[in-house]
Amino acid sequence: MGALTSGAEGTAGEVVAAAVHPDLEAEQAYMDAAYERLAEMRAGATERLQAALASTKGGTFQARAERDIVVVNTLRRLEQLDIGDQPLSFGRIDGIPDNGDSGVYYIGRLAVSGADQEPLVVDWRAPVAEPFYRATGRHPMGLRLRRHFATEGRQVVGIEDEVFAADGATGDDDVELVGTGALLAALEQSRSGRMRDIVATVQREQDEVIRAPLPGVLVVQGGPGTGKTAVALHRAAYLLYTYRFPLERQGVLVLGPNPVFLRYIEHVLPSLGETGVVLSTVDGLVSDARARGVDAPLAAQVKGDTRMVRFLSRAVADRQRALPHDLDVPFGSYRLRLSAKTTADIVSTVKRRPGTHNARRRQVETLVLRRLESQYKSAVERATRAGLRPDATVPDDLAAEYGLDPAEVRANESDDDLFEQLRALPEVTAALDRMWPLLTPIELVHDLLGAPALIASAGRDLLSADELRALHRPRSAHADQIRWTSADLALLDEASVLLGPRRRRRNGDEAPRTYGHIVVDEAQDLSPMQLRLVARRSMSGSMTIVGDVAQATGPWAPARWEDVLAHLPDRRPARVVELSINYRTPSEIMDVAARVLAVALPGASAPNPVRSSGVSPLFVPVVASRLYDEIVSRARELSQAVGNGTVAVISPSSMLPDISAAFDRAGVAYGQANDSLDAAITLVAVEVVKGLEFDGALVVEPARLLREAHQGDRALFVALTRPTKRLTVVHAEPLPAVLA
Repeated sequence: MGALTSGAEGTAGEVVAAAVHPDLEAEQAYMDAAYERLAEMRAGATERLQAALASTKGGTFQARAERDIVVVNTLRRLEQLDIGDQPLSFGRIDGIPDNGDSGVYYIGRLAVSGADQEPLVVDWRAPVAEPFYRATGRHPMGLRLRRHFATEGRQVVGIEDEVFAADGATGDDDVELVGTGALLAALEQSRSGRMRDIVATVQREQDEVIRAPLPGVLVVQGGPGTGKTAVALHRAAYLLYTYRFPLERQGVLVLGPNPVFLRYIEHVLPSLGETGVVLSTVDGLVSDARARGVDAPLAAQVKGDTRMVRFLSRAVADRQRALPHDLDVPFGSYRLRLSAKTTADIVSTVKRRPGTHNARRRQVETLVLRRLESQYKSAVERATRAGLRPDATVPDDLAAEYGLDPAEVRANESDDDLFEQLRALPEVTAALDRMWPLLTPIELVHDLLGAPALIASAGRDLLSADELRALHRPRSAHADQIRWTSADLALLDEASVLLGPRRRRRNGDEAPRTYGHIVVDEAQDLSPMQLRLVARRSMSGSMTIVGDVAQATGPWAPARWEDVLAHLPDRRPARVVELSINYRTPSEIMDVAARVLAVALPGASAPNPVRSSGVSPLFVPVVASRLYDEIVSRARELSQAVGNGTVAVISPSSMLPDISAAFDRAGVAYGQANDSLDAAITLVAVEVVKGLEFDGALVVEPARLLREAHQGDRALFVALTRPTKRLTVVHAEPLPAVLA
């Protein structure tokens, strides 16, 4: 498919200018009526809310609960009805009239019905709206006409019509675009620091992903600019609409690669009427710790390996051990003995039983106390037979004071009382903590990685000497001083599965939450251990996995999606689909990026760009002494060229402090990606730019980026494909051969 340069005709029909379109006035009147009805719906919901809030606070528990439900549901409905400055309807489809049905439907963000309950606007997710996104000239799906509206506020300012032939003969292939004029207008809009929804311009191959069935794992492979993130978010909204009853209760989780990315996408789902979706990073799923450190490459790779499952299992087993010598336990006038062999037998017995480590501590405790109890009772019995006074846990003088027979008190003493007295002995507590300590994941992993001997024991015949050394780090004095890394958090989560809670859960507070559906963006950068963490949050195995193997820049870079699927739920066969059209990147920029892709992942095909900008990428060589001044100058020039749009200065992270200082010296305003993406010029490290898009991008020192970034060739490919309009490359070092 050739790239388009302007508002060309749709391949399934003709575009009619709004200024002369005969239906403009009628469509405006229809829109006015729909907006008026929406206002009535909001007013009705507001009245119901006010009535519920004004109702008496008394009444039965059931009445109060019902009132609270009304309040919550009405507030949610008001959120859905608040579309802000977004257009209510963005299109219309005309089918063939049938049995009194006109076949005409207006497609919009939410459903609006007239007072007679006839639909004025159909929710874009409804089955009847599917032809709006899927119909092509060859497969019109029963349509005679598809109409796109261009709007400013509530005013219809443009109309694009696509007229379908009755025999479906129009259109020469199955990759034609839907609503070309509306699509290109959206693509040419200036970017801001927030991702927009694409509900008005979803294309056919995207809609097929959005409406795919809920069960199982769906993998969406998409190169840069294919809209895979937007598609994944719209899929979440679609699933919540179609499977509202289970998913509203079970929850939907969207995982992004970093907080910068989450801030970038956080407004998309609310704009689609869905406010209950949980957004998080993978690290954010681990509540007990926060990643503040960075691993060396080898350490990160080892920690992400599934060998860590066995490594941690061994580390737990190493904490389940017999006493090194016999233990004497003073108890009253008796001295009980717990032999080392007995403790070895107890530990061996409990190790063979199922359950988590902490849950089985109770079994160890019970077996130890039974041995001590048995010794004590035998000793008492022997003393009684010998005519000696058995030791009483209730002193004789205290029993006599209350008129009790001391012998009867001893005879009636329960096993539970004796167990509690034995359990309270400090010698017993110390022995149990030595044999089978109660552990938290933080205690286990911190102790393990801080002790070379423990690492060696857990990693014997499992890890190489270099890998064992890479895992070690000095212990911290306090838990809040530990500089956990992202890879550590996956180990903590795995450890929590092996250990279980230290105490019995109350109300399930300590159990990690699971979800009815999980969307994972940039999944190609997750390690096997992180994928295991994510899989544990899945309630039913329903997941949407989104990414691009060519953009994998983490320590674990899969060559194919099967490497990722191996660590995800397999209750149903996984489906892998590919988005093939690049809507973001102009062909001039993609031609350059494709050369890098050929080196980064030989055999991979770049997505087909849908448009051309007419502006070639600019390569600017500069002497080293002028590098930072040139970066500032070219960034300002690029910002002026994109007008109200955004510009990213993308560099190796090591260069950001000097680039920031250069902007400060020049007095040029800029933003940092970690703070906000709203500035006209934003400085972004290449490690966090994935998934973001800008009108212009200035890539700094590609040769240095190749050297310093993990998977440098793939990182360069990511950097080059961020802009929607213009690309500038500034370099003091010679360009890499792939760009020369």
